[in-house]
Amino acid sequence: MTGRIGQTFKELKERNEKALVAYITAGDPSLEKTGEIILGLADAGVDILEVGVPFSDPVADGPVIQAAARRSLQRGTNMSDILDMIESLRDMTDIPIVLFGYYNPMFAYGPGQFAKRAKGAGIDGILVVDLPPEESVELRKYTDEAGIDFISLIAPTTSASRVKMISEDATGFLYYVAITGVTGTEKPLASRVREDIASIRRITTMPVVAGFGISTPEQAAEIAPLADGIVVGSAIVRLIQENCQKNNIVTIVSGYAKNIKAAIGQNRGNRA
Repeated sequence: MTGRIGQTFKELKERNEKALVAYITAGDPSLEKTGEIILGLADAGVDILEVGVPFSDPVADGPVIQAAARRSLQRGTNMSDILDMIESLRDMTDIPIVLFGYYNPMFAYGPGQFAKRAKGAGIDGILVVDLPPEESVELRKYTDEAGIDFISLIAPTTSASRVKMISEDATGFLYYVAITGVTGTEKPLASRVREDIASIRRITTMPVVAGFGISTPEQAAEIAPLADGIVVGSAIVRLIQENCQKNNIVTIVSGYAKNIKAAIGQNRGNRA
């Protein structure tokens, strides 16, 4: 593994720690505030950030993230502004950043131009929800060349043969979707997560993070030992929405992340 994402997982493994991956929607409540929250989360101990690109038809997202995307789009957030915002932070943090979204905004930007601009802005990886491996060549021929990791999703329903096919081409890490549904609507079952990730690990040595449905320190402590890390998304997006008018919103969101990080640290070294 190379780059910031690979180095992060390498260092975490050496310390017997699990990764905390945090998701936020760019532009909610504003791009300026998004930048402040990113720095706050980095200071709080978040290991990798997923920055969501708002899209008008986010089919894989639950109501919380869908609402955040609508609010962001209503404020005029676009891909160029998001990349400018991230680039402006690179003098202040080197936390790995994954751009999370749908293919349409990247296609509209132009795949080649997008890859070049994203790399220049300091993007380390992309996760394109609606771009399966069979259809990713058009984008990956540019992002692979730019050295941007292509994060792939593994669902509970993904067959072993398909996991093998996906993992052979994936870079960065594998994102295991811990529930069958959209984000933030159900709670993952530890027994199912344990079984599925054990199966994935029989096929690949790539880092596996578990996401969808994790929102409390208790859930984080239960799921983190089963994977190489966890993703917390809807809970953070909801917290931002609930506190968007408060001057101490960054402190509130950072405090939540610190609690999650502390919870998964209590299970240091455990592994399925």
